[in-house]
Amino acid sequence: MTTEPSAEPTTLHPDTVAIRAGRVGDDTSLAPVLWATSTFASPTVDDARRMATSVGADRFYSRYGNPTVKGFEDAVAQLEGAEAARAFASGMGAMSGVVLGLCSTGGHIVAQRQLYAATQLLLQAVCPRFGIDVTFVDGTEPGAFAAAVIPGKTALVLAETPANPKLDVIDLDELGAIAGPITVVDATFATPVLQQPLRHGVDLVVHSATKGIAGHNDATLGVVAGSRELIDWLWGFAVLQGASASPYDALNATRGIRTLPVRVARQSESALALARALEGREGVAEVRYPGLPSHPQHELAMRQMSAGGTLVTFDLAGGLEAGRRFVEAVQLAQHATSLGGPETLVTHPASTTHVNLLPDELEANGIGPGTIRVSVGLEHADDLIADLLGAIGAAAGG
Repeated sequence: MTTEPSAEPTTLHPDTVAIRAGRVGDDTSLAPVLWATSTFASPTVDDARRMATSVGADRFYSRYGNPTVKGFEDAVAQLEGAEAARAFASGMGAMSGVVLGLCSTGGHIVAQRQLYAATQLLLQAVCPRFGIDVTFVDGTEPGAFAAAVIPGKTALVLAETPANPKLDVIDLDELGAIAGPITVVDATFATPVLQQPLRHGVDLVVHSATKGIAGHNDATLGVVAGSRELIDWLWGFAVLQGASASPYDALNATRGIRTLPVRVARQSESALALARALEGREGVAEVRYPGLPSHPQHELAMRQMSAGGTLVTFDLAGGLEAGRRFVEAVQLAQHATSLGGPETLVTHPASTTHVNLLPDELEANGIGPGTIRVSVGLEHADDLIADLLGAIGAAAGG
């Protein structure tokens, strides 16, 4: 039995959808089938012409589409409750595909300040070169997105929730209610099993599937899901953009989807335990985790997310030097800039993911010199907590 992507509500739980989705082209194979080819032979000239002029042909040329990649796209679409999805070579390939594929010279974008740094740089450094204006707002302030929309000019309203790295949470119902511009949510931190922005009226959802979706640090790709009309429009730009997903990475990501719900459940459980252990700890100035009652948007997060997520962010009281000593003192966790994999990773955002932001931009994002982001892995929670608390002690005693 195979399944097709559908925007209709399903009675199946996400755990089951993750197992069943994206199998249309696999025939009787239980594992995803790898179509490791850049191009396909066309039986006739008419067949080639039909595929060259149609949207999403997956047996013509792999920049247009590929059966392995399509399986991954279908799986994400089903998990998100979307009509269709388009995969890209990276998360930023997907984000730039959305921004540049939907906006033109003279257009306007409303985006929150609390963003992944590469997205922020795309908006504030690249968009102006194309004559696209961008207004940044505090995404946690009620009504801020809608108030910044310019009727007839704003083409895109862009949010990220939970946001990188301080885990700010944006009201999806409020965002989905904005009429006129296309609304987009980067939901990388939540993955499709913790929140589905499309169900709140949002038009498009973006993921860096390199992270939790693929989940094993062995694939680099992004994906956008939404209505077929919007995805078909983005497909046309994506073919020209050329940031197409590799079938090898798509296969690994589809494999990752099969265990996504159980991985995220375990990681979220451990993340909550870690956040509780850090809160009030000597040397720790602040702990941010949507599952903690102390999180500024805790109630909102629990309304639109099924769990608090797999990331914890905290600030060390000792600032930059304490942050440096901490990341160099961990033993089980790894110092690396990604997230969502089986290994716990610690990151010092001011030195890595957000290093290109100016001091006032870091401050606007709530990133201090002692901010640490933890992507919680699959190690035993007790071992992980002991490791991080020991590193905090080393940071304070340095």
